[in-house]
Amino acid sequence: TLLYTIKFEKLRMATTRITTALPPNIDITKAELAYGEHMLPKLNRQLQDDTLLTRQRALNALCDVLHNPEHVSAALKVGMAKSLKKLLADGDGTVRWKATEVLFICSNHAIGRDSILEFGLIQPISALFDDKHDDARHMSHRAIESVSHTVNGAQGIVSANLIAKLVEKLKTETDDIKELVLDTLHYCMKVDTDQALKAGGIEVFTTLLKHESWQIRGKAARDIMDISFPLDGKKTAVKVGCVPVLVSLLADPSSHVKAQAAGALMSIGITTEGKQESIKAGAVDALMSLLQTDDTDDVRLNVIKAITMLAEAPQGRKQLAEIVPILEKIHVEGGPMIEKVTTTAIKVITWKP
Repeated sequence: TLLYTIKFEKLRMATTRITTALPPNIDITKAELAYGEHMLPKLNRQLQDDTLLTRQRALNALCDVLHNPEHVSAALKVGMAKSLKKLLADGDGTVRWKATEVLFICSNHAIGRDSILEFGLIQPISALFDDKHDDARHMSHRAIESVSHTVNGAQGIVSANLIAKLVEKLKTETDDIKELVLDTLHYCMKVDTDQALKAGGIEVFTTLLKHESWQIRGKAARDIMDISFPLDGKKTAVKVGCVPVLVSLLADPSSHVKAQAAGALMSIGITTEGKQESIKAGAVDALMSLLQTDDTDDVRLNVIKAITMLAEAPQGRKQLAEIVPILEKIHVEGGPMIEKVTTTAIKVITWKP
């Protein structure tokens, strides 16, 4: 019986019948790649094809191919940026989504970011902020956020007058996109804060300080620190009632949120008005408590900086006198940066007129 079975299997395997199934290593959702230097020119031609499926398959293939920086450079040389720019306005949502994903992948490389600026792609990408296709909208924000990491990229976004639009999106978008927008604004406000202030950025950031997501609370506090570096930002932060909310975040479960909240209070507390509002909101007690309960480096660093700011006010200096021994202990235990800020803090707290 065993011998019969073996003979039967050999006969079955030797049949001339051809299967209709595709080979296991063939992906029908991606275009077949040409060999060597012909690969990218062929894909570029397929991007311009009138057949929807051909364009989709070419974009899917590009999402794999362009992870190699050498291919990014070669793709730009064959004019692929112009083809992608046209596809951003394609009638098919999948094409718009994948075209933006290709640009996002390019933006992870220096030459790709430069090309996005050179070919004026920021505006066409930002047009997808209002796209009805969720994936296209999400990917457009990822691409813009990636571009904003460099000074030139952030300047390009500011020059395109997108800050007000980004601030507005924080009111309506999904949480994952809100995180991307907050990151984009963080980098852009290193270049320019005026547009964010005029767009009501501090009011929107203050609202997000109460968000259920700790990532969004932390990023909102960080952005308040960024936007309050200029004097107008500090005044606006006090005016809209931002300080009491930041003080409440010093007791947040997340160390990241506490560190960013302390940093924001430090920035606002540079002005006399900011110091008075922080002391009134109970920041001194909250900061002293946090200094003794959380030994995370980022938290300690920003808390000590905030304490130094508040110690410049007579009332704050009087309250903070009791933590000098704690600061001296931290000074001995901490690294070079901690040593530097604790030295300054102790000097300010113990200062006598």
